[in-house]
Amino acid sequence: MSRFFGLIGREIRLSLRHGGDSFAAILFFFLAAALFPLAIGPAPETLGRLAPGIVWVCALLAALLPLDRLFGSDFDDGSLDQLLLSGLPPSALALAKAIAHWLITGLPLLLAAAPVAVMLRMPDAAIPALLAGLLPGTAVLSLLGTAGAAIVLGARRGGVLLPLLVLPLAAPVLIFGAGAADAAAFGLSVRPHLLLLAAMLAACLPLCPLAAGAALRGAVE
Repeated sequence: MSRFFGLIGREIRLSLRHGGDSFAAILFFFLAAALFPLAIGPAPETLGRLAPGIVWVCALLAALLPLDRLFGSDFDDGSLDQLLLSGLPPSALALAKAIAHWLITGLPLLLAAAPVAVMLRMPDAAIPALLAGLLPGTAVLSLLGTAGAAIVLGARRGGVLLPLLVLPLAAPVLIFGAGAADAAAFGLSVRPHLLLLAAMLAACLPLCPLAAGAALRGAVE
C-alpha cells in the first residue's frame, strides 16, 4: 500500500510541476460553457433547461484533455518500465493513475461546476443533484479514460483514437448525470439516476484497472 500511495503522490507532484495541463482543463470547462449562451441566446428559461446537459458535456470533454499524457510521458522516457518493475501489479498502477487523474482533474471540475451552473441560470434545486451526480460520474470518467489511454498507448494517432474510444463508453454517465439534475429541477426523485451512476462506478472500479493493466503489459512487450 505504501508503494500504491507513493505512486499517487508522485503523479500529483508531477501534475503540480506541469500545472498547465490541469489549468487548461478547467479553463476549457469555463470557456466551453460560456460559449453556449452566445449560441442559444441569454434567455434564462432556455439556459436553465439546457444547463445540466451543458455542464456534463463540458466536464466530459475537459476530463479528456489530460488523458493523452497519463501514460504517454512515462512510456516515452522509460519510466513506465520502471513502474511495472516496482512490485505493483499493472492493474494497481492503472488504478493509482486513475485516482490521481480524478484528484487533479475530476475534483477541480466538480468544484467548478457550481459557479458554471449558476452562470447558466440552472434552478437552485437542481444544483445539489448536479454535484451529487458529478461526484461518481467524474470518477467513472477517470476510470474509463485511464483504460482508454492504456489501450491506445503506443498506437499511431493515439490522441485521435482516445476520444473515439472513451466518448461512446461515457454516454450512459452523461445521460444519467444530466437526468438527475433534470429530475430535481422538475421536483422528481433523483435516486434512480444516482443509483445507476453508483452502479456504473462499482462496475468500472474493478474492470477498468484490469483492462488498463492488461493493455500496459501489451504496450511494453
